[in-house]
Amino acid sequence: MDARQLKIESARAALAHVTDGMRLGIGTGSTAEEFVRLLAAKVATGLSVIGVPTSERTAALCAELGVPLTTLEETPELDLTVDGADEIDPELTLVKGGGGALLREKIVAAASQRMIVIADRSKLVDMLGRFPLPIEVNRFGLRTTEIAVASAARELGLSGPITLRMTAGQPFVTDGGHFILDASFGRIPNTRALSTALHAIPGVVEHGLFIGLASAAVVAGANGIETVHAPR
Repeated sequence: MDARQLKIESARAALAHVTDGMRLGIGTGSTAEEFVRLLAAKVATGLSVIGVPTSERTAALCAELGVPLTTLEETPELDLTVDGADEIDPELTLVKGGGGALLREKIVAAASQRMIVIADRSKLVDMLGRFPLPIEVNRFGLRTTEIAVASAARELGLSGPITLRMTAGQPFVTDGGHFILDASFGRIPNTRALSTALHAIPGVVEHGLFIGLASAAVVAGANGIETVHAPR
């Protein structure tokens, strides 16, 4: 199977966990978009669900395909979030934010009873850090925040380039109006310590380490679907 077909199969397996009447968090990214398309087909044949999208991009796709939407203000507690990931470690700690929606993705995941990650096997790693860590930051004091992030990383023995994400020659702007720093730290042996250090920096809005949020990962590979559960 090619890369897209693996994404479709992973999304299809996750859809089996969706039941009538569910309040869903709906993720962002290419794999999540395959889930939206499959979900829309089920809705068209009578499945009753309501979803909270994690980005304006996902909201637009849901609206186009007829998936009913709500907001966290109207529906503050969700049954299940289905979303992709950029990296997944054996503890089901994730790196997310490659699509720029990490803040809303984390808020929605935290509002859900369960989070199922959908991915292909290339996203499984023994330790996070191969994919640059997205860090959403306030525009004000950007350089100060960048220096503080680098300093916090050094205290943990981490180093590597920290770059401002750009698109079409301009800084990438998130749905929340923030910038993103992509930190190429390499292997991150202590994700909790890095999470704590980043959250202590005033200019950091959120980071892409998702710790203790995913309950299962549905992973597609050449040999079929594997479901990995979070350690108890």
